[in-house]
Amino acid sequence: MRHKILLPTDFSKNSIKAINYARELYKNEYCDFYILNVLWATGNILDSLLNLKPGSELYETAKLNSENGLASVFDMITMNDSANPKHNFKVISQFSNVIDGIKSIVDKKDIEMVVMGTKGKTHSRATAFGSTAIYVMEKVRNCPILVVPADAEIKLPKEIVFPSNYRTNFKQRELIHLYNIAQKSNANIAILHITKEEKLDKEQEENINLLKEILEGISYKFHTLTSNSIQSSINVFVKSRGSDMVAFINKKHSFFGSIFSSPMVKEISYHLKVPILAMHNLKN
Repeated sequence: MRHKILLPTDFSKNSIKAINYARELYKNEYCDFYILNVLWATGNILDSLLNLKPGSELYETAKLNSENGLASVFDMITMNDSANPKHNFKVISQFSNVIDGIKSIVDKKDIEMVVMGTKGKTHSRATAFGSTAIYVMEKVRNCPILVVPADAEIKLPKEIVFPSNYRTNFKQRELIHLYNIAQKSNANIAILHITKEEKLDKEQEENINLLKEILEGISYKFHTLTSNSIQSSINVFVKSRGSDMVAFINKKHSFFGSIFSSPMVKEISYHLKVPILAMHNLKN
């Protein structure tokens, strides 16, 4: 089976790094990579809608810049010594906003994962995660999103941190991507429970047993930290252990919001330099 991976790019250094991270992650597997550039001429949405019409000077200029940029990325990947014969690349230039563009390609091409950079051309040192990456993780719910910070190392993960409060009725189809990444990388999954309570209730115990069933066959270990701060605890845990990735289930308006909603995202993004895999609760 060939994997189908979507790689959004704005031609920034971080987006190119995310492409190279995806190539490394899937280096031993057959993949079709779709490199997507969204054709959006200005930062002003109204201006773009009014002026970006086929045939207009603004549209044709933006289209040419997009096509030339994609051609350069394609050549960079395919015309060097690191080209992988198992990998096939296709480029897509699309007039859309980022969210609709990604959702559309995910549906049309049956994409199984999106891998993207956390920052674009408007690179800011204020946070490691730009607003676009946060927005994509929150709004694109028809596919898991793997975001790659500018400072991340391009290597297979050896430990993936999976924070959980054990309030989720875990499902195999929701965790399949975490399982597959751990399996192909021979990585350990560090299941991290951050709590104020020392004792687990019956529901949590049942969900832990579900999780054990789903993760059977790969390496995992349970960890508990007593803390009032989820985001700082994750930072400390990842840094102290030299972990390589963080994965979580994006329960809309719940666990995702508790970690990544502003201003909490700023505390995490100052320090977290590893890729984040956002999976999705399929009820949402």
